[in-house]
Amino acid sequence: MPTIAETARKVQSGEVTAESLVTDSLAKIEASKGLNAYISVLADSALERARGLDKRRMAGEKLGPLAGIPIAIKDNIVTSAGRTTCGSKILSAFKSPYDATAVELLLASGAIPVGKTNMDEFAMGSTSETSAFGAPKNPLDEGVIAGGSSGGSAVAVASGTVAASLGSDTGGSIRQPASCCGLVGVKPTYGRVSRYGLVAYASSLDQIGTFGNSVADAAYLLNSVCGWDSHDNTSAQVAVPDFTASLSKGIKGKIIGLPKECFGVGLQPEVRSAIMKALETLEKAGAVMREVSIPSFQYAVAAYYVIATAEASANLSRYDGVRYTSRSKDVKDLFGLYAKSRSEGFGEEVKKRILLGTYVLSSGFYDAYYMQAQKVRRLITDDFNKAFTACDVVVTPTMPTLPPKLGAIYSDPMAQYLGDIYTVAVNLAGLPASSQPVAKSGKLSVGLQFIGKAFGEEELLQVAAATETLCKN
Repeated sequence: MPTIAETARKVQSGEVTAESLVTDSLAKIEASKGLNAYISVLADSALERARGLDKRRMAGEKLGPLAGIPIAIKDNIVTSAGRTTCGSKILSAFKSPYDATAVELLLASGAIPVGKTNMDEFAMGSTSETSAFGAPKNPLDEGVIAGGSSGGSAVAVASGTVAASLGSDTGGSIRQPASCCGLVGVKPTYGRVSRYGLVAYASSLDQIGTFGNSVADAAYLLNSVCGWDSHDNTSAQVAVPDFTASLSKGIKGKIIGLPKECFGVGLQPEVRSAIMKALETLEKAGAVMREVSIPSFQYAVAAYYVIATAEASANLSRYDGVRYTSRSKDVKDLFGLYAKSRSEGFGEEVKKRILLGTYVLSSGFYDAYYMQAQKVRRLITDDFNKAFTACDVVVTPTMPTLPPKLGAIYSDPMAQYLGDIYTVAVNLAGLPASSQPVAKSGKLSVGLQFIGKAFGEEELLQVAAATETLCKN
């Protein structure tokens, strides 16, 4: 399978046309629509953009690094073409008047968005089953979850409709679907990619990232969306290296930290066995394994669900039935408009998280819950920083189990939330992380998570690329 860089070079040279790539992508989307990966297909705008790109090439214009590459975009990242629903009834008819910064950068690089992908409603979930449009299906096994909340973006790549896609990650929402669907998923450092145009769930945790069939594809796409943005005051003014430049440097001498808190109770034996076998392979290739400790790791899920729901309660207050959301018609007063529009427009998981967030922010509980969670967040960040004094990257499983059956944990909040046990600490600390497949268990994939130092994506992806080469499955 050619990389997206190789395909873009063929478009740039005229060996293939952007229109032919988009036409092929749209045909594959139609053929695989039973997987429910997409909420909206942007056929008209994609074909128009592709034809314009081909005309520019024939006129002698130099095209960008993603010239003609069909891309799928998670439906909580706004685009001026088509709808942006966030997987929710309350935004089912919303059309954005502008493109998110990440989308603008992709368009400037020559990429062509072909569709908006399915997701957990407002990114609240770990299975993509909270979507108002039905759950996407995992191409590896349609009976198990595709992961969440960026399940549709993962399915879009895993099913071959596009070579790469954008997702967002608040507590594992790129890495978990990547693990479930046998892909590479990269969540960059908080602030590395602008959040302007990313519909907010938890503003201090949300980050846009990439999916690809390989580390090279995920890194190449990441090159085009990173950078400082004046529209986002959390965007970091940090130089952006070429993330593909170090991918071939290998793993010899790299020190990989194994947190002793991450390989104990709750880790499924099949997952543990696959992870340890992969780490043995890396060690034989010259990597150094070193046990590290992140003592506060055990509190990460609890702290995350306090902070994330508190921020969600504040962010989702704007969906009131008055401005750009769906509006209940059977109302008698303003309070009734708010209450009925929200009751009808939000799903159960979103309501639950809004209520929990409102509770932890309320008078008498703010200090006991929200402030305590923020203190734990600080401890987690400090513990990671201490661990990185002894290693280059940290490794954990991406998920504690193989992907469960559809519906198996949807009605069990604790089981769903504990599926995030290895991923949420990364968002609390604002660090970059990736997930990649290292083994198969039957038809299903086992994902390995690497965690890097803040703004250390280049080294993180170097280790991930070497692992990909050594652990082909």
